[in-house]
Amino acid sequence: MSCESLALRPVANRFDRRGRPVLPPFARGMRIGLFGGTFDPPHAAHRAACLLAMRRIGLDRVWWLVTPGNPLKDTHGLAPLAERLAAARKLGRHPRIDVTDLEADLGITYTFATISYLIRRCPGVHFVWIMGADNLRSFHRWQRWRDIANLVPIVVVDRLGPSLYAASSTAGQALRAFRIPEAAVTSLPLQPPPAWAFLHGLKSPLSSTALRALRGTKAGKPADAAPTDF
Repeated sequence: MSCESLALRPVANRFDRRGRPVLPPFARGMRIGLFGGTFDPPHAAHRAACLLAMRRIGLDRVWWLVTPGNPLKDTHGLAPLAERLAAARKLGRHPRIDVTDLEADLGITYTFATISYLIRRCPGVHFVWIMGADNLRSFHRWQRWRDIANLVPIVVVDRLGPSLYAASSTAGQALRAFRIPEAAVTSLPLQPPPAWAFLHGLKSPLSSTALRALRGTKAGKPADAAPTDF
C-alpha cells in the first residue's frame, strides 16, 4: 500500500525526497474523484456536488485541485492562489475531501497534463473526473478534451439550468455512445474510458462566476464576464 499525506503542510514539506509534490492519501484500488477549478470563491455547491458523487459512485476520497488559473478564463481579478486554497480548505473540511494546489507545484494548468501525471504517479488508483453540467457544455473547448475522456471516466453533476441542454452539447453528443445509465453509476470508476454518467439531484443555483460578479460589484469593479464555473 502506498500512502502520502498532504494536510496543511509547510513549504519545506511540499515535495518528497525524490522532489515530487506530496499528494493527498491514496492507495492501490481506491476510487478517487478529481474536482478541479479556480475555486474563486469556493461555495456550498462545490462541496454538495462532491458529496453527492462520493455517495452515489462509492468514492473513497475526492481531491479538490485548486488551479493557479483557468486557461479559458480571464484571470484579471482572480484572488491569489493562497487565499483560494485556504478558503477551499475551510469550506471543504471533510474527512474524505482533500484540497491541493498540486498543479502549481507541477507548473501546469491543463487538465490533461494533471490527470496524466496522477495516473503515472498512482498506479492502481481508479480516478473519476467530476464536473458540473455547465462544464460539459464547454468541454469541447478544453485542451485535448477527447484525450481527457480517454484517460478517466467522467461524472457530470446536475446543475439548475445547464442540465437541460448539457447532454446535447458538442462533447455530450461526441461521447453519447459512452454514457452509462445513472442506475449503474457505481460501476463508473471501474469502467474503461471513455465512459461517463450524469448524476441528477443537486440542482444548485450557486456559481463562482455569480459570486465573483457580486464581489466585484461590492468593490466598485466591473463584473467578471468569464464563462460560468461550478
